[in-house]
Amino acid sequence: MPRLKTVKETEEGGRKAVAVDKDIKAANVVRLRRIEGQIRGIQKMVDEDRYCADILAQVSAAQEALRAVGRELIRNHLKHCSTHAIRAGGEEAAAMYDELVQLFDRNYR
Repeated sequence: MPRLKTVKETEEGGRKAVAVDKDIKAANVVRLRRIEGQIRGIQKMVDEDRYCADILAQVSAAQEALRAVGRELIRNHLKHCSTHAIRAGGEEAAAMYDELVQLFDRNYR
């Protein structure tokens, strides 16, 4: 698969987006910190032997919050990374198409 120009490789073998919208990143970090707090709260509820239905309600809320972050990440990916690759055309557009298909297969089963 061709290397996407919207991605750069890190020394650790990971990948980083070339252009990241700072406002979107900040909003996602805030959401994730809130979710982290929700998870700690759920853990405390379990430790305290709270009523299962109450715990499950909090689990459901945390799952929905994570799904919302995922939707925002996909929206951003489509708006920025994908648009750049598709406009570039050729192999880069084909690689982005393949990536999007895999992304949707993985996230929307």
